[in-house]
Amino acid sequence: MIEIREADPTSNALRPLVEAHFAHSEAACPAESNHTMDSGALAGPGIRFWALYEGEQPMGCGALKTLPDGTAEVKSVHILAQARGRGLARVMMDHLAVLAREEGISALVLETGAAHLTGYDAARKLYEALGYSYCGPIFGYDDDPNSAFMRLALEPAG
Repeated sequence: MIEIREADPTSNALRPLVEAHFAHSEAACPAESNHTMDSGALAGPGIRFWALYEGEQPMGCGALKTLPDGTAEVKSVHILAQARGRGLARVMMDHLAVLAREEGISALVLETGAAHLTGYDAARKLYEALGYSYCGPIFGYDDDPNSAFMRLALEPAG
């Protein structure tokens, strides 16, 4: 059974998951364009972190960073390699969208690797399938040829 719980990204149980996400980003993106947060940053103010569990085994994660423009940035969505291909990233993204909508967030935004960075192909395809559209740089970022910026407008929860 899959369960998503709000969690502490600095916990010993989640450290391997966060480190796997960080390692993937380091390998897939030039250092000057890598905006991946480590566990300490993910535990910082204005950021909420969730872990996706199968039983008691953490299999994935995701976070929301509240932005001053009324949006929230999706951060650190990652599924462990052995659990990929099962739709778990979609489950996490849907969870984040439901929470943001319930909290009155106007849109979810994100930064991911641009089209020439093949380590992000699956992520971009998922975001497109979920209705995200490409946009200019989001709050806190500059234009970067290695970055793709995306946005999903949220209707208020009814």
